[in-house]
Amino acid sequence: MWELVKSGGWMMLPIILSSIAAAGIVAERLWTLRASRVMPPHLLGQVWLLIKEKKLNAQKLKELRAASPLGEVLAAGLANTRHGREIMKECIQEAAARVIHDMERYLNALGTIAAMAPMLGLLGTVLGMIQIFSAFMGANMANASVLAGGIATALITTAAGLIVAIPALFFHRFLQRRIEELVVGMEQEAIKLVEVMQGDRDVDLGNPPSAPAPRQAAKAEPRKEGRKA
Repeated sequence: MWELVKSGGWMMLPIILSSIAAAGIVAERLWTLRASRVMPPHLLGQVWLLIKEKKLNAQKLKELRAASPLGEVLAAGLANTRHGREIMKECIQEAAARVIHDMERYLNALGTIAAMAPMLGLLGTVLGMIQIFSAFMGANMANASVLAGGIATALITTAAGLIVAIPALFFHRFLQRRIEELVVGMEQEAIKLVEVMQGDRDVDLGNPPSAPAPRQAAKAEPRKEGRKA
């Protein structure tokens, strides 16, 4: 492996650095964009319980805002409930814009790596070919086997660039799709909150399931034996 890297020349260095950066971005985004972290299950139901029990104070809103991206969006709406539907929706949209911006962090860099890596590989191949033909022209000789070996060595950078670019492009599209799905889910939760708080929707917010009631054994009442005469 190291011999292949060495034979690729100095252009292998930016390709290797690009691969390390891409791997780091993918690992970080996959961890950050987990559905359980972005949209904790039953969060809206828990918020509604706090509202019913009149425990939703400034401290709870602060904790909700810091807990998750969905919590930040819901907290923005809850903090402005008294100002009416339109202000509440505007505050939710502003918070959602910040959340989406954070969720898309580093994706542009990953897309740039996916587009740049093949170009770096191609540049390395072109430079290698120039060196090979310059050497043959200076020596006034043409050996087919040596020429073929030189061309194969020059093509290593192109192969390396594609090896980096293909996974980077795949994960770039994959992460974009995941963000779109998470955004749709958060939008639906925010709409439910606005409609319930403004009295336009029945309370059905997916409350966390309560502890199951103990099962009672169905016991048939003993039949009374004997008949009336």
